[in-house]
Amino acid sequence: MEKFKRYVPIDYSKYEKEEGPFEAKYGLPEKVKICKRCLISNQRPNSETEHTHNIETSKKTVVFDDEGVCDACRFAEIKHADFDWDKRERELSELCDRFRRSDGEYDCLVPGSGGKDSHYAAYLLKYKYKMHPLLMTFSPHAYTPWGWDNLQSWINGGSSHIMYSPMGRVYRLLTRIAFETLLHPLQPFIFGLKNMAPKAAITYKIPLVFYGENEAEYGNPIDENKISLRDARYYSIEDRSKAYLAGTPISELIDSFGLEEADLRIFLPPRPEELETNRIQVHQLGYYLKWHPQRAYYYASEQGDFKPSPERSVGTHTKYSCIDDKMDDFHYYTYFMKFGMGRETHEASQEIRSGDITREEGLALVKRYDGEFPKRFSEDLFRYMSIEPKEYPVASQMFEQPTMDLDYFLHLTERFRSPHLWKYRNSEWELRHKVIDEMQSTEDGHEEEARVWQGNVYKPFK
Repeated sequence: MEKFKRYVPIDYSKYEKEEGPFEAKYGLPEKVKICKRCLISNQRPNSETEHTHNIETSKKTVVFDDEGVCDACRFAEIKHADFDWDKRERELSELCDRFRRSDGEYDCLVPGSGGKDSHYAAYLLKYKYKMHPLLMTFSPHAYTPWGWDNLQSWINGGSSHIMYSPMGRVYRLLTRIAFETLLHPLQPFIFGLKNMAPKAAITYKIPLVFYGENEAEYGNPIDENKISLRDARYYSIEDRSKAYLAGTPISELIDSFGLEEADLRIFLPPRPEELETNRIQVHQLGYYLKWHPQRAYYYASEQGDFKPSPERSVGTHTKYSCIDDKMDDFHYYTYFMKFGMGRETHEASQEIRSGDITREEGLALVKRYDGEFPKRFSEDLFRYMSIEPKEYPVASQMFEQPTMDLDYFLHLTERFRSPHLWKYRNSEWELRHKVIDEMQSTEDGHEEEARVWQGNVYKPFK
């Protein structure tokens, strides 16, 4: 495997062109479309089977119908109008009745970081459905102070808790490699988030695992919410030797970076036969309960002493979502570089679909916050991703720039921009397609509908 170069020349001519065709990286759709109801574009990638993800992976993206409406908005429509939520909640009660234990053993496992959704799920299962959950956390890269406090509140909320923490140096190294290969610094944590709960369920012989909302809420295919079970392809693999971690084959991590297979085991998914033998079922509460992020926040605050961040999160107006890990700031910024959408686009779009804000209000928020540079924790995260020779005598030799700093960070993010999304003019970067431009267009006659869309009607639980 070749070293990661300090400097890779960028062909700016691809970005300076005013007329296409333009190169579209990562298999993204060449023509950019923006949803007529929310604000996300057709560049939004669907959930990935991370253990097969590498730089050659062609992204599957959110589907738009003939009316220019995204799958996430269509799902919200169905969710608010068509689902029989009383029936689904009865199904949840029946599921809990089948698995509930009275012999002092745990009967379900709830993975989470201590955020609002973690609190919401754990408290509902324990106090409303009378389950005996074991809470589980895969350690974030670097807790924020308020994220750590919320974790303690979750642990003290009435259920036992276990924490899985990878070897720190390995966690940091994989994060740096994922940043270099995929511009995806959060990926090592996502491995733990998706894979560790089923493995813990096997270890503790707990056959029932509950995650929170379904990814169909954010644009994954609507069919994924037709059943409550999470698709096992996201968290299992037949042959671990064929897995990729940080966009890199396991064999190269061992041969080139001085790692051992045991160092990587905590990040790898279980095998399907392990899940089948132990009869592990992984369910999503969002199938049974009408998930509403703000409602989860209010519930967690009232019942579980969850506290929002004392400051709004970088790149958005919110203070209560994804506030546990400092690395979230870099994750959303690099996502903006690759896909042309920032954190505010996602969170405003979710609030539009939930009926909390109008599309016009969402647009104003996107204009103000999307793509904001993540300065507040940057020095901490640069140190975290630095692979110094004293700590990494073998791995550091694979980096021409072992130390992460602002200049290298900016150069690397530039290399991952796609020419069909970004243009370079007068030494400055600019998106080719902006939500404000799309809303002012009269190309298809939907501009008035898009401007005044009020969101879906939110009906609270009984």
